[in-house]
This record gives sequence, structure tokens and C-alpha cells, in this order.
Amino acid sequence: MSSFYQEIQNNRQRSGLIVTLFIIFIVGTGYLLSYLFDSQYFLPIAIVYSLATSLGGYFLGDKIVLSLNKAIPATREKYFNFYTVTENLSSVAKIPVPKIYVIESDAMNAFATGRDPKHAVICATTGLLNKLNRTELEGVIGHELSHIKNYDILLMTLVSVLIGTLSILTNLSSRKMLWRGNDRDNNNRDNSGILMIIGFVLIIFAPIIAQLIQLAISRRREYFADASSVSLTRQPSGLISALEKINSDTTPFKQASTATASLYISNPFKGNKLASMFSTHPPIKDRIAALEAMM
Repeated sequence: MSSFYQEIQNNRQRSGLIVTLFIIFIVGTGYLLSYLFDSQYFLPIAIVYSLATSLGGYFLGDKIVLSLNKAIPATREKYFNFYTVTENLSSVAKIPVPKIYVIESDAMNAFATGRDPKHAVICATTGLLNKLNRTELEGVIGHELSHIKNYDILLMTLVSVLIGTLSILTNLSSRKMLWRGNDRDNNNRDNSGILMIIGFVLIIFAPIIAQLIQLAISRRREYFADASSVSLTRQPSGLISALEKINSDTTPFKQASTATASLYISNPFKGNKLASMFSTHPPIKDRIAALEAMM
């Protein structure tokens, strides 16, 4: 039975491997598409454009996320447990205390956002704050603080840049394919046809593969944050109990946005089968099993 320290190390290594493979995949696809369609500018254009748009989201993302989810600042007087738990665990994690927000909803959920520990926000629904005891709340807040401390927001910004780069590459390539016409002489028609087929396959399947890799990264970070929460609270039972309550809660989360669903501790659309198929969250039962293995 592995300790939570071993679990954290294992998750860190797996995440690093997945991200490395993802970068290799994106660069390799960009190189192949640039070669197949005789354009050395595909890859640099895609990287610059996606980087520029992602940086905007990186610096303004927390404000956008809070606005989309109708979050409001929490007061210490009204949400004393929320404040003190966050302050105590932030001290244990050795990071600044993040800004604290709430969403007026009976559904049970929470998320963290911000670009780094100095510019971070933790937000919880009033339903979660009302239905969890202090030990369970510590497990949830520990999970969200772990996302902040582990720079998961920075990681997912990198992933967004890579996804954006690939999207632009495939769009440029598909346009190039449409306008390619008869720009090659008759002697090269056979080779051109083969290259067109290879390019077409890449355009179709590369985004699908990228989406699957993105899901793998996101799901691995959830396991990582669960294990890190245990290292902060020293109580796996608190997070296990909280996840069980969250999983059994059927209250609709009307304020949830599909654009920010991946940030939450639990899939906010768990009642929607179609949305759940593409959830970035691993099944809660699997997360609980991993936590029980650390006890």
C-alpha cells in the first residue's frame, strides 16, 4: 500500500510524462503538416497566435471565471469556517491566502483559479459550505489549495496553448489543401495524392488525439490534488467523506458554465450524460478508492 508521498511522486511523474509526450505530438504534427503542405510558416504562426490569446486568458482568467459563475466575495463574518480553514491550510502549504468567493447555490462544488499562488482565488458553493463539516471542508479546501500550490493553472494554460496551436495548424492545413489545386506538375501527382491523404488523416485525427491527451492530463491532476490534500490535512477520511457527499448530491448546479467545468472539484454536469462523457474529472468512486489505498 503506497503512502500519500509515493502517490504524489507517482502523479507528478505521470503528469510530466504526459505533458512531454503532448508537446512532442504537437511539434511533430506541426512539422509534418508544414512539410506536407510546403509551408514553413504554419508552426510559428500557430504558436504565436495561440500564445497571444492564452496569455490574455492567463492574466484575466480569474475575473472571467468568477463572472461566468456569478461568484461574489465571501465575508469572514458570514463564512467563518471557510475563511479559517483556508487560512490554516494556506499556512501549512506555505502559500499566500487566496481570495475567497462563494456562489449562491445549493449544489455542492468548489474550484480554484488564478495564475499563481500570489494571484489565486478559491470559490465554493453555499451548498457545499452548509452540508460539509469542518473536517470534510478541510479536505476540499486542501484539494483546491493543492491545485494552486502545484501550479495546475499554469499547466492547463500550457495545455491550452498547445491545443490552440494544433487547432490553428489543422485549420491552416485544411485551407491549404482546399486551395492546393494543380500546383504540382504531372510527374509528382502520385506523391501529391499520397501526401494529401496523410495530411487529411492528420487534420481529422490530430484534434481527437489532443483532446484525449488533455483529458488524461486533467484527470491525472485531480488524483494529484487529492493526494496533495491528504499531505496537507493528514486526514484522508475528510476528503473521502466530502467526495461521497458531493457524489450523492443531486441538486442542479444552474450557475455552472461549460467553459469552466474542468476547474471544479467534481463534474458540475454529472446529471447530464452527454456532458459527462467528455468530463475532465475521473469518476469519484475511483478517486475515493485511490484515497482509501493511502489510509
